[in-house]
Amino acid sequence: MRVTMTVNGRRVSADDVWEGESLLYVLRERLGLPGSKNACEQGECGSCTVFLDDVTVCACLVAAGQAHGRSVRTVEGLATDGADGEPALSDVQEAFVAAGAVQCGFCTPGLLVQTEDLLRRTVGAGAGAPSDAEIREALAGNLCRCTGYEKIIDAVRLAAEWTERGRPAPEEAR
Repeated sequence: MRVTMTVNGRRVSADDVWEGESLLYVLRERLGLPGSKNACEQGECGSCTVFLDDVTVCACLVAAGQAHGRSVRTVEGLATDGADGEPALSDVQEAFVAAGAVQCGFCTPGLLVQTEDLLRRTVGAGAGAPSDAEIREALAGNLCRCTGYEKIIDAVRLAAEWTERGRPAPEEAR
């Protein structure tokens, strides 16, 4: 079957999609978007988290056909247009780098997408920065084997600050 969807703002199609093929497989193997990771294939680790019509889902659990005609935003779609027209890291992506929250990188795409969603629901909705409990709850479905999560939580706090107040100029950054 042919699956047509909008991915990161572009309308795309994948042909010869098997009826049981996952959205994750289509994104990675058919559309060349390897950012979302294939780790557990059971929706337990969060590495494949994407937005499907602005709701976070584990792409490994979504049949590709369910995405037909819908909007998908992957970790690649978090980047913004820079001043020179080239992609620039979002506040969330920059905060993860600045806080040292990126290690092996396998869990990072899902954590970035979940953080983007959390900040949209808190800071973006006028509710202010999320509490540590809210951060932990939002990221509870994302497993990381490399850290004790403290740098990740620091990154979310920093991203919330930058989302609220603006990112400092590079020489002022932490």
